[in-house]
Amino acid sequence: MGVVPREPQVRGHPGSGKKKTRGQPKGRQVDPAALSDIRSLIGPDIRRDLLIEYLHRIQDRFSHIGPAHIAALADHMKLAQTEVYEVATFYAHFDVLAEGETPPPEVTIRVCDSIACQLAGAEQLLGELKRDAGADVRVLRAPCMGRCDTAPVAEVGHNHISCADSAGLLRAARERDLHPRLPDYRDLAAYRADGGYALLGSCLAGERDAQEIIDCLNQSSLAGLGGAGFPTGRKWSIVREYPGPRLMAVNGDEGEPGTFKDRVYLESDPHRFIEGMLIAAWVVGAEKCFIYIRDEYPAVVALLREELDGVREAGLADHVELEVRRGAGAYICGEESSMIESIEGKRGLPRNRPPYVAEVGIFGRPTLVNNVETLYWVRDIVEKGAEWFSGAGVHGRRGWRSYSVSGRVNRPGMVLAPAGTTANELIENYCGGMQEGHTFKGYLPGGASGGILPASLGDVPMDFGTLQEYDCFIGSAAVVIFSDRDNMKDVALNLMRFFEDESCGQCTPCRVGTEKAVRLMEKPAWDTGLLEELGTVMADASICGLGQAAGNPIHCVLKYFKEDL
Repeated sequence: MGVVPREPQVRGHPGSGKKKTRGQPKGRQVDPAALSDIRSLIGPDIRRDLLIEYLHRIQDRFSHIGPAHIAALADHMKLAQTEVYEVATFYAHFDVLAEGETPPPEVTIRVCDSIACQLAGAEQLLGELKRDAGADVRVLRAPCMGRCDTAPVAEVGHNHISCADSAGLLRAARERDLHPRLPDYRDLAAYRADGGYALLGSCLAGERDAQEIIDCLNQSSLAGLGGAGFPTGRKWSIVREYPGPRLMAVNGDEGEPGTFKDRVYLESDPHRFIEGMLIAAWVVGAEKCFIYIRDEYPAVVALLREELDGVREAGLADHVELEVRRGAGAYICGEESSMIESIEGKRGLPRNRPPYVAEVGIFGRPTLVNNVETLYWVRDIVEKGAEWFSGAGVHGRRGWRSYSVSGRVNRPGMVLAPAGTTANELIENYCGGMQEGHTFKGYLPGGASGGILPASLGDVPMDFGTLQEYDCFIGSAAVVIFSDRDNMKDVALNLMRFFEDESCGQCTPCRVGTEKAVRLMEKPAWDTGLLEELGTVMADASICGLGQAAGNPIHCVLKYFKEDL
């Protein structure tokens, strides 16, 4: 894998001072035609927290957001134009045009350039598309799309194409095959026929006690499977202790390169997650639950909206209001306070803590935040017993883990295995071994943030708390396998470019540090002392986990892969 020159990125955040640089909107008269468009798209009922959804409607309708629509939307919502503009330009999936700028072509092909797709030939694919696409198709690079097991991946409009090649992508563009396809999944009727929602029914009927559910989760050792690993039962107890009204948010914004487990569960058995979510809302007494799904999962958004309508009609959600929210292309919104800012219709900037979101969350209310997979396990744990879950671990660990495995293995995919499973065990027992001609060299145990370990540490159990002594962590269990054909210096550069592009720009150590690190890492010879110092500053001084973890690839290459320097 060689170092590839990079063209300027179009995705990113203006707050960084190094991404899209457009002039701030000037005061302008509202165009009556644009205002008519806005009124037809939004209607008379206006909510400030739905600003991002309104921007989505404009983007979906016109394939871009022009200055006239920014002004009209601001007028319709009684907001300053700069307030609308700063939100619109923060999110990568909104094509915000400057005054006089030509709108983009009707069709855009986005090619994932994150690490699994890079290994699978994303740069060659980008080159072929840019050579052959023609003026009526725009070709862009994009960050991880959550389909690393079928790399390389690209998106034509909102239609994601796995194992992509240029001929198939250009054919989809010509035929305007732009819309997502719903996967085959277990719908409400099939789920209920298999005993689904019986547990929720017993809770709502008063046959079970909320503390009983919490105790069962505590005994099971279920922890936050989005990456933080905080005990789930304890979190529910904490939120319950704060006076209401309480709210809830589901974090479905799995943007960590290498992670796709939540998508697999949502696209196959969504009601198991929905039932867990409804039980959680009942336990903590949440009045409303926001389900925040990344915009790279349009099929998931569509099927959830359809299935939730059925859940409401069946009377299963009378105790809580449910609302699906689309992200808009910002990795930072996987961090819970950034997600909450986005739910409130603002830029996804991390909050300083304390206070924590359990006490001061959405709209200042106590808020329960859980990851999709965490809620997916609630029904099974309560019905089968805590021991069923906690007894599943190996190598002294407890519970099940959903490992997203990609890279140089024969059978990449989502692997359900006991907590504590090692990289060698994943490769040999679950993924069909290494690809022919490839020898195991190293791996990411926790996606881009989790560091890089050598094959010599391939027998270390992978779970919360087992990797810290090696300067790594499991996070959301996104495992990317590398071989002797991969240069870890190039791998680290790919990961750092991701962090540079996804920095929200709020704090200087992350904003400047990631950019400086990329420039240093692009040089033929690394200034190892300066890079080490830079990584330490980012870890010590950044506001949130993005900047705090951005230096991990640098440290790991310097520690474990010196031969690649």
